[in-house]
Amino acid sequence: MRKSLFLLSASFLLVSCGGGSSKGVACDQRYWDGTMGTCLPEKWEILNTETLRQRGVPEETIAAFQSSESFSGQFPTVAITRERLASIVDPAQYSSANMRSVEVLDGYEHVDTREFNVDDSKVSLHIFTGQPIEGEPRRRFYQVSTTTGDTGYTITAVTPLSITKDLDESILLILGEVTFIEPVKEKE
Repeated sequence: MRKSLFLLSASFLLVSCGGGSSKGVACDQRYWDGTMGTCLPEKWEILNTETLRQRGVPEETIAAFQSSESFSGQFPTVAITRERLASIVDPAQYSSANMRSVEVLDGYEHVDTREFNVDDSKVSLHIFTGQPIEGEPRRRFYQVSTTTGDTGYTITAVTPLSITKDLDESILLILGEVTFIEPVKEKE
């Protein structure tokens, strides 16, 4: 539980810094850091490690992406954290354990749980709202947790409570494209 609060607080730090009809969301930029990758829609930026550390984001955060567009005065953010596990854990079990761990947070309210795939492993997409930091506004969280070998990964998106269809689709694109399989390089 303490770890989950820590991870949510880290994501919260990122979103705090800083409407319309849906036109569909597409991949604009591929991201691969040598371990994990995803796809970013238009108007999403990769936050560099120096920026993350200046904002007080913990070392467990290996990557973060932020919308360059403000929604309700906030900049939605997706943060990816990594932890070494004592042993190999099944991705679905890790996903379930992480879902249970955030359910005890102050202000937790379940919104939705969906079956999700990360590299052919069935895990859960957990959508919930909460107010992990007293005095700050409630937020909407999208969270996917999985494992690869003896390492656990949690991908957490933080947005305002009310969001547009485009923002929802952007978050789902980023989470849905998460992979730990190195992409095949295109021949020149």
